[in-house]
Amino acid sequence: MLKYILRRIIIFIPTLVAITLLGFAIMVSAPGDPVERMVVAAQSGGEIGSQTANQVEQKIYWNKKLGLDLPIFYLSLSTQAHSDTLYRMYDRNEQTALDRLTGQYGNWDRISAYFHSLDRWNQAHSALRADSSTAMGLSIDRMKEDINESFFETSSLKSTYSQAVIEAKFAKLAELYSAPYFGSLRERLAESKGLYEEMAASATPWKTYIPALNIYPNNQYHRWVFGDGHWLTGQGATFTKGLIRGDFGTSYVTKEPIHKVISLKVFWSFFFTVIAVFLGYMVSIPLGIHAAANKDSRFDRVSTVALFILYSMPNFFVATLLMMYFANPDMLAWFPASGVEPLRGFAADAGFFEKWSGRLPHLILPIIAYTYSTFAFLSRIMRSSMLEIVGQDYIRTARAKGLSERVVIYKHALRNALLPIITVFANIFPAAIGGSVILEVIFTIPGMGNEAFSAIVNQNYPMIIAVMTISGALTLVGYLVSDVLYATADPRIKY
Repeated sequence: MLKYILRRIIIFIPTLVAITLLGFAIMVSAPGDPVERMVVAAQSGGEIGSQTANQVEQKIYWNKKLGLDLPIFYLSLSTQAHSDTLYRMYDRNEQTALDRLTGQYGNWDRISAYFHSLDRWNQAHSALRADSSTAMGLSIDRMKEDINESFFETSSLKSTYSQAVIEAKFAKLAELYSAPYFGSLRERLAESKGLYEEMAASATPWKTYIPALNIYPNNQYHRWVFGDGHWLTGQGATFTKGLIRGDFGTSYVTKEPIHKVISLKVFWSFFFTVIAVFLGYMVSIPLGIHAAANKDSRFDRVSTVALFILYSMPNFFVATLLMMYFANPDMLAWFPASGVEPLRGFAADAGFFEKWSGRLPHLILPIIAYTYSTFAFLSRIMRSSMLEIVGQDYIRTARAKGLSERVVIYKHALRNALLPIITVFANIFPAAIGGSVILEVIFTIPGMGNEAFSAIVNQNYPMIIAVMTISGALTLVGYLVSDVLYATADPRIKY
């Protein structure tokens, strides 16, 4: 058996690699700029230069921490015109503008010189001061407005690639710079405009048709999987230890490590999943066996109708009914409506039994909502499987030998009838990490389902990818456990 398990684990490796590639591709191609989400906006007021420097520092920091200052993958196919270091730009809009300009003109050296001139022009605004000594008799408020307008126009030029828009901005800024306090910026305008015209005049678009293959040993995918330290040991890691060591990155919402959030949330999802499965199997298997052993009896017909009615009722509908009738002050306020423990919490010296006795009223309704559909589903599977087995020749032979019905059912038929139930058992592992999104939201359970829902609403892609990746890995574990249980239940099945 050990040899079989090792062989299956080796086969799982390509599947796990495919799961990581899929998750990484989704995270990279997701809309929005994660750096912009992580950057804290500068305080209003103060000089433009100080605000901009603060934002730039934060962008550079988060760009490095999230690994966005690296190329995406080990290989990339580009052209002779494009720069192979464009990924180092911390601003995605500026990256896009440079990429589009390169596609239009093809002369990267001229494009780079033009962009750096825009950067110097934009930074030159920090030297301007709106006071009586520089306003030259004009309104100080008007001067502040003109400086702000000039700053934002030059900032937008760095993320603009349309020729018509660029020329319109140059004309607008030239008109704005007629004011006497813009003397130093007129030189910057002339420099950038000249470099832009030179870039357009010396275009080499033919370079965009010559392919180029770039190789990047250190890239975002490698960093995401193995961390930014040693790929094998993880030593020297600064921001992330890598997926293989349980580090899924940083949450876009709380800015905390994903693994810490998961460690706090996964317990309740695991708890309710295990309780629901345990109760479901303990009730459904005997129920299905009894219904199959007494086929077409009154018990069989009544239980079939009742269980089908239960199975047809969505869990969110049952959960809502339970809350309306048993957690409603206007009806029967027997149980709390939400949460898994009292709002006031527990005393610091509260013991284990005291805590769980306080939590018990909060758990009753969620456990019912989790479990009721399992009764119907598993019992119907058990009944159908048992009916198929009891019609086999070896069961008739066992009865002909004079064995009691109990021995025939529980000793000879049950093990073979368990195979479909074992198949369902494989789904427990991914459900433990994913939880039940709907039920956790309805009952305000602080589990992974609620966290996954919140991540989708807030576009917290690292958390979404973490749940997807772990669920995929646990699905493989579930299949392996099911295969082992198959051979345990039926010795005819070989590893």
